[in-house]
Amino acid sequence: MVYIVFNITILFLPLSFYLINLSYNTNYKGKHDTLLLSIILFLQVILFIYFRKYSKSLILINIPLLISYLKRKELTSIILSLLIGFYYVYFLGYNIFFIFFEYVLYYVIYLIINKKTIKPTSLIYIFVFIKSIILAIEIFYFNNPNSLFIKNFLDVVIKMFVFYGSSYLVFMFLLRGEEIMNLNTAIRELEKEKVLRTSLFKLTHEIKNPIAVCKGYLDMLDMDNKDKVHKYIPIIKGEIERTLTLMDDYLEYTKLSINPDITDIYMLIDEVMESLNLFFKENKIKINMDIPDDELYLKVDYNRIKQVLVNILKNANEAFDDKKGEMIIKINTRVLKKYFQIIIEDNGIGMDSDTLNNIGTMFYTTKRNGTGLGISLSNEIIELHGGKIKYYSELNTGTKVVISLPI
Repeated sequence: MVYIVFNITILFLPLSFYLINLSYNTNYKGKHDTLLLSIILFLQVILFIYFRKYSKSLILINIPLLISYLKRKELTSIILSLLIGFYYVYFLGYNIFFIFFEYVLYYVIYLIINKKTIKPTSLIYIFVFIKSIILAIEIFYFNNPNSLFIKNFLDVVIKMFVFYGSSYLVFMFLLRGEEIMNLNTAIRELEKEKVLRTSLFKLTHEIKNPIAVCKGYLDMLDMDNKDKVHKYIPIIKGEIERTLTLMDDYLEYTKLSINPDITDIYMLIDEVMESLNLFFKENKIKINMDIPDDELYLKVDYNRIKQVLVNILKNANEAFDDKKGEMIIKINTRVLKKYFQIIIEDNGIGMDSDTLNNIGTMFYTTKRNGTGLGISLSNEIIELHGGKIKYYSELNTGTKVVISLPI
């Protein structure tokens, strides 16, 4: 039982690690580590050699070599052949010329087959057939020449069944694992394509509306009627500007990337507030800031975080209700164990539950001239920083936005 567990562990555990790493690289880095499989195969052979006293069936050390041939890793196959050959000659005392002939034969067969279109399982059959002949010669003429024929024959048959079954299972495990990884990648790509198509459909729909308005007013426009000209031209101009804003926001969203650098986050907030100072005064907005007179350095994209703060502050300004009296925006920060938080609160009109649930959805907006991309863009920027952004709001009470950036 110990031998079975040992062999299963060496054959399948390293390959499981390879598949996990393959999944991570494919899904999060968008690339494959072609060297890792070779390293895993080397590791399997080394483990077989190092723990050789626990491996009752020494023939299984050839499975990593067979996998390297099946995956067409020629250089890896040559090095593994030398390593396994050294093991047989140095540790087991096999004849060096006999071992040399065996592994050169595998390589020659591989070169011949590699030029033809052949199923991987066929290569396993050929490899097992050659190994069975080699193994029969070893057992009958070198290892146990004086044993009974039937005993040696059964020994060869059992070992070859074990070798074939193990080789097939290991290869199918690796193949199916890679197929699942590829399937997941394909599904992710389809989801991205679906999102892109949906966003393009929504963009087309959003652009179509102002264009239809422009066309309608142009059809009604009478150049001889100055009243209509003065009335319709500003409307047409406003709709065209809204269309251009929508397209600019969409282009900004689709080409989004960040370039993080070490930044004093408190200084960044101060500079944002300084740049918007005149804007707040013109709109008679009272700012209550509780920012420490200190330094705290985070690795963030200065311009992108500034873009997020400006967007949120402008949204707060647009939520002002004249009937509520003085507009107040509160800004404070706090340092948690893993995150630095920026909290922005306003006493504006707030949002109902339906608006709050849909906030951040592309093209969803309650503003007449809004695009619905500003908040979506801000969310994406914070997520690219490894942070979080949450919105809390109550209708006719106000809104609070909490930005969490990793320290």
